[in-house]
Amino acid sequence: MNPILFRGRFEHNIDDKGRLSIPSKFRDVIDQNHGGRLVVTNLPYCLVVYTPDEWEILESKASKLSTLKTNVQGFLRYFYSGATECELDKQGRILVPPTLRSAAGLDKQVVLAGMLNKIEIWSRERWDEEIQRAVQNFDQISEELADFGL
Repeated sequence: MNPILFRGRFEHNIDDKGRLSIPSKFRDVIDQNHGGRLVVTNLPYCLVVYTPDEWEILESKASKLSTLKTNVQGFLRYFYSGATECELDKQGRILVPPTLRSAAGLDKQVVLAGMLNKIEIWSRERWDEEIQRAVQNFDQISEELADFGL
């Protein structure tokens, strides 16, 4: 199967009930290949959205980690316990649970960023801060990535 690629950056609003419209460019890929199903979980700074296939790959890798290691336990508790299956509604929206909205600081304005095999959902404020940080370090980051052929 060809990898599913998400590209682009979109600004949307999340409503008071936690409904978030998925950009049509992303929605088409999700509908065609995954029946409108997604898995959403938290990172310390944003939410991350995976297709079911990508999520299964992550779960397979995570199941091989040693749960005797404290850092592994902490990661699994945070990342996997936050995971929620979501399905696109007829309007192309997902319902983001309150705990995940709170963890990512999502209020009204959000940015959805295509990150190849996943989508990130950021609060507008955190996104602006992260982009500013990337711009400030862009030359250094570019040099490091050049070692990988980019």
